[in-house]
Amino acid sequence: MNSVLRPAADWELASFLAEATANGTPVEIIGGHSKAKFGRPRTAAATISTHVLRGIRSFDPTERMITVQAGCLISDIERELVGRGQMLGFEPIDVASLFGEEPGRATIGGVIGSNLAGSRRIAGAGIGDSVVGLKAVAGTGEVLQIGGAVTRGADGFNLARVLTGSWGTLAALVEVSLRVQPLPERTDTIIILGLSEEIAVEAMSGALATPYGVTGTVHLEPPMAARLWYDALREQGQSVTALRLENTSASAPGRLERLRHALQAYGDLHLLDNENSLSLWHELRLLSVLPYSDTSLWRISTLPSKAFEVVSGIRRYIPVDAFYDWSGGLIWLEVPESADAGATEIRRVIASTGGHATLVRASNDVKASVDVFEPMHSGVELMTKRLKKVFDPAGVLSQGRMYADM
Repeated sequence: MNSVLRPAADWELASFLAEATANGTPVEIIGGHSKAKFGRPRTAAATISTHVLRGIRSFDPTERMITVQAGCLISDIERELVGRGQMLGFEPIDVASLFGEEPGRATIGGVIGSNLAGSRRIAGAGIGDSVVGLKAVAGTGEVLQIGGAVTRGADGFNLARVLTGSWGTLAALVEVSLRVQPLPERTDTIIILGLSEEIAVEAMSGALATPYGVTGTVHLEPPMAARLWYDALREQGQSVTALRLENTSASAPGRLERLRHALQAYGDLHLLDNENSLSLWHELRLLSVLPYSDTSLWRISTLPSKAFEVVSGIRRYIPVDAFYDWSGGLIWLEVPESADAGATEIRRVIASTGGHATLVRASNDVKASVDVFEPMHSGVELMTKRLKKVFDPAGVLSQGRMYADM
């Protein structure tokens, strides 16, 4: 039977992992369990939960720095920040809807481990860039701590960057210090209806290149737009291209007008005010247009200039519906359920256009038979195995979650 351990301190977590390594016991690290279905299917003899590690250790609004324990809910962190007019700059997404789960369970440890940033990623630092200090426990049971000017471990690794996006395969996060950003005084959204995918990518990239405070660029094809909670957009029956501007109250009107002028060649422009803008981007952050279904779901990162080529290339082989974020740099792609979830066709196109594709949602049988994460080139694979050997030499952490042999 899988036992669940709930350490209340770093030394207790270190003891659990040291024992697991000594005994060769496979261990899964969980926080809010919101991303449990992300990755390859796996089994573990023991689960270590950060449920008890939920405190906000400190918050300095003047220095824009917050220190929290790994199990702290994103909702609790943001509630504290909003009260002081600040926010997490990387705008973490909530993936619960993808798997038919209730949102609101995501923890900061899971966000860092998955490296899943939201639409504002295009305008500011990524998750790893926001980490200014952390404490973690390696698979060996060794407590690792970085902070301030100390950013590298004894082996020369930048620990914050190594652990960001490692999916719990190298170490268990205990505590993290994050740089935060001020909340914008005003949010506006320009909506363009009916653009084709290729033209929408052009419009989004052009808007992002302006100096007018664009911090979100999203395009939804009609099947995706038809799922929006926002009635006025859902009922249009057309594709929706949304451009978010975040500025001070004083500068917002002028910047908005200049951007509208720059985009007038793309057709009629519709404007959402602050309240409606916040509502729309909140639901996009919850991935409301990607509800759980029997379709397979991929997350593809590529150059915005290649986005339409990627989607149209895949569409030559299989029918797909696309949700473009980051001006096309991030594509959520729904494909029909099949024996390999479209992996053969998607990998073929990505190999020619460039990028990375991750299979997010499919049956366990499919996930066990194909590469869920992007296959590694030989040099990257050697480095990844080196990291695994340093941090988790017995291979007990999240065994096989990312790759079958690691």
